[in-house]
Amino acid sequence: MYIDSHCHLDRLDLSRHEDSLANLVQAAGEAGVEQMLCVAIDLNQFDAMYNQVAPFNNIFTSAGIHPCHVGECPYDEARLRAAASKPGIVALGETGLDYHYSEELAGAQKASFAGHLKLGSELGLPVIVHTREARQDTLDIIDQHADRDTAGVLHCFTESLEMAQAALEMNFMISFSGIITFKNAEELRDVVRAVPLEQMLIETDSPYLAPVPYRGKPNEPTYVPQVAKCIAELKGVSVEEVARITRENFYRLFSRATPVERSV
Repeated sequence: MYIDSHCHLDRLDLSRHEDSLANLVQAAGEAGVEQMLCVAIDLNQFDAMYNQVAPFNNIFTSAGIHPCHVGECPYDEARLRAAASKPGIVALGETGLDYHYSEELAGAQKASFAGHLKLGSELGLPVIVHTREARQDTLDIIDQHADRDTAGVLHCFTESLEMAQAALEMNFMISFSGIITFKNAEELRDVVRAVPLEQMLIETDSPYLAPVPYRGKPNEPTYVPQVAKCIAELKGVSVEEVARITRENFYRLFSRATPVERSV
């Protein structure tokens, strides 16, 4: 069984599932997706997201502020702490740095990122990290503020092998999405080949970045087996082994998450 370690269920177009999240969860289960982590990007929208997924005991959640959202939702420790106290919260984030879209917010992003890491250390929660065109600053802030025991994950990884290796040395995991199936992603596939399976997660980042053969369509957790299949081919192992090990990695990193039977 697979775990989609990073998705945004509150942002999905559910029309193909009769506008029902329950139907989507059922479809994911039928595709072998056991559990999902629905990741927050904005505390202003957190309650709506949380309430939407709360009825499902196989959907975990995170609390955090995406770096591209710090303009409209500045870091607020009290709000983040309150959100993180809710049942089913297993991580902080996503947070991090994004200089591609929001370099003018670099200062606010750095402060928010550091705040998430420090609070994660205090609360014993791993941190989900988004990084784009900010390699050294991302690594420096992790090095300065992350707890090596609770650590976290660099999600939807698209950066260099050198960055991946530096993050692994700080006990962070690396998560790969459907991007690894794209025709022009050979350098990223080299990173997949090099990263130990025992330090890897799989994700969709849905509704974005649908893997081949669904590229160009809305993404959803149902497609995470395609990511596992690509990793299996690159690693020369069975897809069942990829599913098993990434599942074990998920529960090791997100220690507050527990395996449950799928239900609504």
